[in-house]
Amino acid sequence: MKIVIVGAGAVGGWYGGLLAQRGHEVHAISRSDYLVLQQSGLVLRDQNGARTVRFASASPAGAGLGPCDLIVIAAKATANPVLPALVRPLVGPRTILLTLQNGMGNVEAFHDVVPSERLVAGLCFVCINRIAPGVVANTHAGYVRMAAAEGPVHDAVSQVAAVFKSAGVDCRAEDSLEGILWKKLCWNIPFNGLAIAAGGITTDQILADPGLNARARRLMAEVRDAAALRGHVVSEQHLQGQMDVTAGMGPYRPSSLIDYLEGREVEVSGIWGEPLRRGLAAGAKMPELSQLKQEIEAKLRAR
Repeated sequence: MKIVIVGAGAVGGWYGGLLAQRGHEVHAISRSDYLVLQQSGLVLRDQNGARTVRFASASPAGAGLGPCDLIVIAAKATANPVLPALVRPLVGPRTILLTLQNGMGNVEAFHDVVPSERLVAGLCFVCINRIAPGVVANTHAGYVRMAAAEGPVHDAVSQVAAVFKSAGVDCRAEDSLEGILWKKLCWNIPFNGLAIAAGGITTDQILADPGLNARARRLMAEVRDAAALRGHVVSEQHLQGQMDVTAGMGPYRPSSLIDYLEGREVEVSGIWGEPLRRGLAAGAKMPELSQLKQEIEAKLRAR
């Protein structure tokens, strides 16, 4: 396939690299790392060591690429207001668009770019960081779950899930996008949020602090209850699994913490705002999430 990765940072770089290794024609769009990617390629690091992957091209905007088979949106959701205009020249009559972004309310930004039957959303339950320009490290391979932007699994979802699976990714299609969004938010809401609200700390410090640990569990419970009121089951096993996985990450810096510390815009709306809105609209009581969102916004204003 001819594939364009929009945002070849941590998530985009990792999966773009795996797809390139599989033999696909992968083009990278990266505002900050494109020169490194052009000159030296992308270094992928995991428990098996390091290897260098070459993309078919790397550029800041993808000018001249023309229509592609698959567009993967891996840029932060804060860029969504400008991304549709960027990717429209890459769309052809059979192009599939896949979003790999944190939070709720993101895939909707691309409804006017491709028809709904070619719009797919993916959630990455992984532990990946961009540790230097052109270097991406994966300390927990995890898995990817994909769903249609609207309705149950359609052909585009199945096709993209199969492409990722053939590249060595634990990937499967599911029938409800909102269902997997709530499951991912069980981790993102407490750990991305408390890392900022507690003053810029890593996940191991959250777990080690009895008060923050208990607060993380209360936030997870609020997410579970809101999901249930929206018609989606999140099991206690899933919640405990998120705590267990986090314990194995060590001193991990969540993506929102990195954005906060480096002075970049933080995905407040998608990770905390939209879930809070949907939960409250469904009748959920979410005092912990409401308080956490206020604390994050105060930290951002003070910054």
